[in-house]
Amino acid sequence: MRPHYAHAARRLASAALVAVLALSLGGCKTPGNSDTTGSIGSPAAPRSDAEWRQQAEHWGTRYRANPGDAEAAMRYAQALRATAQRAQAAAVLEQATIGNPQNKALLGAYGRALADIGSYGQALEVLGRAHTPDQPDWRILSAQGAVLDQMGRHADAQRHYASALKMAPNDPSVLSNLGLSYALSKDLKRGEATLRRAVGQPGADSKARQNLALVVGLQGRFPEAEAIARADLPPDEAAANVAYLRQMLSEENERKKLGRAGKQGPRAGT
Repeated sequence: MRPHYAHAARRLASAALVAVLALSLGGCKTPGNSDTTGSIGSPAAPRSDAEWRQQAEHWGTRYRANPGDAEAAMRYAQALRATAQRAQAAAVLEQATIGNPQNKALLGAYGRALADIGSYGQALEVLGRAHTPDQPDWRILSAQGAVLDQMGRHADAQRHYASALKMAPNDPSVLSNLGLSYALSKDLKRGEATLRRAVGQPGADSKARQNLALVVGLQGRFPEAEAIARADLPPDEAAANVAYLRQMLSEENERKKLGRAGKQGPRAGT
């Protein structure tokens, strides 16, 4: 899939996400995605920007008092990521891992934070230490797949998702990642079928539906894509997202036409 499609994917996929925690964009990375390993949840996780900033202040105070406090570091980083302070979140988690080099939840969080800032190679290395071959974590496998998708290594990513699905059959977050990975590797039909499986699972979230809307839209079925997007977005926002995708596809088609015309060259006698 061309970069313009990937840009549209990031924009549409991010439109419905609630900031909770994460990497795994199912190939499209958005800070705050909840389908990534090691997420730190609470019975009443904050949702608004003001609530996240309150959490950042609270956990930041505790973290500064003891940078080796793994829980404080992870919760502080979670709040920082939710408020788009990605580089600081990665720095906090890096410091915390120095004193807790075997804490796999902390390593998972650090790996996701590294991916947030585009350090994909380092993210894979850290995520690789967040579980072991004899005790694999399907959430980590899915997170690794998401990083590989960001690197354009879609076949490798799909193998990681397949391994994750062996341990967590029909998990909607992994299916969503896998479906978008197929789409990114230009197999839109298979991507759509996989995303429909994801949406049909109990516990499927808005991310899976928005990914499905994206892949349907990429096939030119804009009214259907908008109808799917409206399940989670206000009508005007769903329409705006689909209009943006339509514009991206139109521009791509124009580029293709110009490219073909350039290759043909001027006709004889003109």
